Amino acid sequence: MTTIKQEDFIQSIADALQYISYYHPLDYIQALGKAYEAEQSPAAKDAIAQILTNSRMCAEGKRPLCQDTGIVVAFVKIGMQVAWDASLTVEEMVNEGVSRAYLLPDNKLRASMVIDPAGSRKNTKDNTPAMVHISLVPGDKVEVSIAAKGGGSENKAKLAMLNPNDSIVDWVLEVVPQMGAGWCPPGMLGIGIGGSAEKAMLLAKESLMAPIDMHELKARGASNRIEELRLEIFDKVNALGIGAQGLGGLATVLDIKILDYPTHAASLPVAIIPNCAATRHVHFELNGSGVAHLEAPNLNDWPDVSWTPSESALRVNLDTITKADIQAWQPGQTLLLSGKLLTGRDAAHKRIANLLAKGEPLPVDFTNRLIYYVGPVDAVRDEAVGPAGPTTATRMDDFTEMMLGKCNLLGMVGKAERGDDTIATIAKHKSVYLTAVGGAAYLVSKAIKKAEVLAFADLGMEAIYEFTVQDMPVTVAVDSAGNSVHTTGPALWKAKIGQMQIPIQAI
Repeated sequence: MTTIKQEDFIQSIADALQYISYYHPLDYIQALGKAYEAEQSPAAKDAIAQILTNSRMCAEGKRPLCQDTGIVVAFVKIGMQVAWDASLTVEEMVNEGVSRAYLLPDNKLRASMVIDPAGSRKNTKDNTPAMVHISLVPGDKVEVSIAAKGGGSENKAKLAMLNPNDSIVDWVLEVVPQMGAGWCPPGMLGIGIGGSAEKAMLLAKESLMAPIDMHELKARGASNRIEELRLEIFDKVNALGIGAQGLGGLATVLDIKILDYPTHAASLPVAIIPNCAATRHVHFELNGSGVAHLEAPNLNDWPDVSWTPSESALRVNLDTITKADIQAWQPGQTLLLSGKLLTGRDAAHKRIANLLAKGEPLPVDFTNRLIYYVGPVDAVRDEAVGPAGPTTATRMDDFTEMMLGKCNLLGMVGKAERGDDTIATIAKHKSVYLTAVGGAAYLVSKAIKKAEVLAFADLGMEAIYEFTVQDMPVTVAVDSAGNSVHTTGPALWKAKIGQMQIPIQAI
């Protein structure tokens, strides 16, 4: 009989969450390195270079890979011969470990969890509670697979109750383009097949805990129907040309993971959940001998990629920029921003709308300013701000007319595509929308030299900040005429891939 001590379990959870906050799984980073070597799209190659560079910086500096440090998901398999020396339940112990990890002063992680989700949406301040899935299995040890899942990728999860004779591949190819770029490709797609509605979703989530092995699978070939599906979906999704960050390119997914389960004869539940460029998960075991040991990876195993700004990038002074200046910017053009940059996201935009509706003055003058959709991690040591990558811009689409028309905002910075109505609004106001690379949050934060809260301080990471930035890299995603690189880029590369003589095998 193995006895697991409460403190050993809690500290192991905390250590694992700190570990995955700054160490990519080696299989992911090496697969991304291969995708970088094969990539032919300049915009996508630049985005992947930023992600790879960010990964090494985070591993060296022990700071989060992404400002969205995730919702914690833990699969806990408990051997039936295990005894517990504990006063807390397993779920309570997981949550204590989460709280301990996210509040660690040396690497404080962003708390994103809110209670009363249909009401006040009040932040819990320590990122609890976690999503805990417990199962009893044979044996005398405890196995834990734990992940920190970003909201941008989680929001793209899909479930369908297909008919038994429907094509799973056709359904996947229908929904992946609908996901847009908010899940920060290139990453993985987890697919659950069978069971019931909730079981399919759980299978999809658990499948993402598996290591990337697509190159090995391609080399040896499929040995069963699931592996055949993985290969077919992998090739066909990459042939869509969506590419890194949705900019168009060869690598949209690095692997397809599938788990299945028996289902009702009249049913075919299928779920899909993407994992983003900030893939974060680890597996450990407890056997009663103490806290789990997680060995630091060897940085020599990281791809030798170091991003630097393009010599052709246009340097932009945010303190003197005018509406006339932005009219010449073209979709896909690289900019380096310097000067004063405002921030704001969901909660701040809602407050601005409420103030305008009441006829009350705004706390910030947005005239001829750019706003960055971001919720940064708290600063530590000598940082101006912690990792500060972009959040998904489509969530602010409903506020775009208000910000451009009533607040005289000049432009916006975020990640992923904008909706058709929003693009029309941008063109109407001769505005622009720029993107920063999702998955390069620490790299982006190094361009932020000063951060000051201007309004709504009680919102924490959702407050309105003013960043002083120097050479912050962005790409023109929607120009002042309403041309979107998230439309033109994937269309161009889908056509190019279709014309290639040999199927894409090197991704």
